[in-house]
Amino acid sequence: MHQLSFLQDLAIVMIVAGGVTILCHRFKQPVVLGYILAGVIIGPHTPPFPLIKDAGTIETLSELGVIFLMFSLGLEFSLRKLRQVGATAFIAATLEIIVMMAVGYGLGRLFHWSSMDSLFLGAIISISSTTIIMKALDELGLRGEKFAALVFGILIVEDILGIVLIALLSGIARTGTLQSWDAVLTIGQLAVFLVVSLVLGLIAVPRLVSFVARFRSQEMLLITVLGLCFGFCLLTVNLGFSLALGAFLIGAILAEAKEIGKIEDLMIPIRDMFSAVFFVSVGLLIDPRLLVTYAGPIAVITLAVVVGQVFTVFAGTYLAGHDLRTSTRVGMSLSQIGEFSFIIAALGLSLKVTSGFLYPIAVCVSAVTTLITPYLIRGSDPFTAWMQRRLPHTVLSYIHLYSRWLGQFSLGRRNSQVRAILRRIFGQLAIFLGLIGGSLLTAVLLSRLILRYFPSVRPWKGTLNSVLWLAALVLAMPVYLSAYRKLKALGMILAELGITDAMGGERKNEVRAVVANTILAFGLLALAGFTFGMSYAVLPPGQVRYLLIALSALLLFWLRGPFDKIYFQGKAALAETFSKTEPVPEPDGKAKTVTVTHQLREALLETLILEEGMPAAGRTPRSLELKRRTGAFLVGLDREGLQIVNPEADELLLAKDHLLLLGSREQLDAAKALLTGNPLRPEPISDPAAGSAGEPA
Repeated sequence: MHQLSFLQDLAIVMIVAGGVTILCHRFKQPVVLGYILAGVIIGPHTPPFPLIKDAGTIETLSELGVIFLMFSLGLEFSLRKLRQVGATAFIAATLEIIVMMAVGYGLGRLFHWSSMDSLFLGAIISISSTTIIMKALDELGLRGEKFAALVFGILIVEDILGIVLIALLSGIARTGTLQSWDAVLTIGQLAVFLVVSLVLGLIAVPRLVSFVARFRSQEMLLITVLGLCFGFCLLTVNLGFSLALGAFLIGAILAEAKEIGKIEDLMIPIRDMFSAVFFVSVGLLIDPRLLVTYAGPIAVITLAVVVGQVFTVFAGTYLAGHDLRTSTRVGMSLSQIGEFSFIIAALGLSLKVTSGFLYPIAVCVSAVTTLITPYLIRGSDPFTAWMQRRLPHTVLSYIHLYSRWLGQFSLGRRNSQVRAILRRIFGQLAIFLGLIGGSLLTAVLLSRLILRYFPSVRPWKGTLNSVLWLAALVLAMPVYLSAYRKLKALGMILAELGITDAMGGERKNEVRAVVANTILAFGLLALAGFTFGMSYAVLPPGQVRYLLIALSALLLFWLRGPFDKIYFQGKAALAETFSKTEPVPEPDGKAKTVTVTHQLREALLETLILEEGMPAAGRTPRSLELKRRTGAFLVGLDREGLQIVNPEADELLLAKDHLLLLGSREQLDAAKALLTGNPLRPEPISDPAAGSAGEPA
């Protein structure tokens, strides 16, 4: 009977949802509203009698809907796009969420709701709907416009901040309060989890998917993707994070696979089915009588969402340097709430910390704001024209002056290049800290699990922690070694920038060396403090700790070659993941092969050693414009025994590096002049005749 009841409920859900969806399509209304309306029709609160026998079964299916909804959002997420959106998305999204959180909390308290209801209301109205907005832009034919790219960038950042909000709200719901230290700890743990998951996931998952795709079996690829999705969600829940976070994160990782197009095609039917069940289950929880009772708060909250989100996004976009029209179009596009709001509202209900009226209020506000979204987007240009007519001429002059000034504001080329290098170094150091923290937190987690499930090990707790701590350090040694080199490069760059020729005088090189070493020392001290702080729960006793540190240092010295190899293999795997270029097939189906040209056969290979004070030290091949200005190629780099073949254009060149250059005699002479600053510099140390042995493959 249970099977028959389940089949009957599922049939009713799909039949009613299908019929209402046809009506929505006929009258050009969002399909999401049709699903919610279908849930209201068949729900337990709609007379004469409920059509669903077992609402619990539908709620279970709706959890699958949450997984596939967040998974599909992750598939649309792209780390490349996140890098390209710039400051505008971060400024606008952050300003919107902070202001709307405060507005929602204030409105809740004004309505005499509880603090928890007010807090969740602020979170519910702070995030716009990616699905609804992108569908509206598609239907209006505006997705290719410049402002649409900004809108998508803001939505990406909002999704990330929404994940952080869900993690914080879960912590608040469990403890009732969230102190500042708890917030910092929660965000720190989440950041470490994100970094470790992204780095390891981007190395392993795309390669696994590519391997499976070689069998050319859609069934095999689909099952693999679903296994990754559910498995990662299970891991995330066991680590204390939300199900939505795991689904979104594995989707974002799979978005970097070369087979993303095939994955999206396979997932669309499954996503659509379970997303429909999710939105129908949202409608099942709506009591029309509650909507009548809370009509006043619904109207006020709807007005707050439209006005607040339009104003905050407009202000953030304008402050980032965009003109009045673009800022208005972006602001009036992001004026509704949707799927993230439902997930946050459902979180409050599942944790039993919010009142029953909050969920249907969120749904009703979402429905109203969704209906008016296309009209707001269409009305953005007329509204801009109205503002230009009504605003005083002086105010308009200042508005245009600010946007022009910020748009033209830029540093010199060299400073811009230095800033780009510094950003890259700090970004890599952040990733290194995340990986080190992940390794140490894994040791802490393993220690707790072993002591919980094997109580007999408690007398040897110190020995267990010592072994786990040493293992965590050894596992992170390739990262420690790379962090040391990045800190060394950072010290050299900052010393070069901070100590000018006028400041240093004749002893500028000695002063720069002192500054660089000081920065390196402070960086290593900070790294040691981070290590001890993250592993405080498993630190061995004092004398044993110092012995293990000495042992780790010896291992690092003896095995630095293999550790370097491990690091660069991981770096190459990440670079391969982000490179989606594929070989161009020939007519016979075989990939093209690159033939050695006449110019390459005539080229020479020579080695040049960079020294302190040379113009190339502390810069990158891209900033030097080596290829464009000289025609020579940098095909190899030897750094203290570490050999790098075909270095990246953004690879920082350091003093004592051995550079392997490829080119004609004239090109090599020009390259040496550029790199050393001395066109009359003696010939390089290597023998050109021996260059063929090191010729790159």
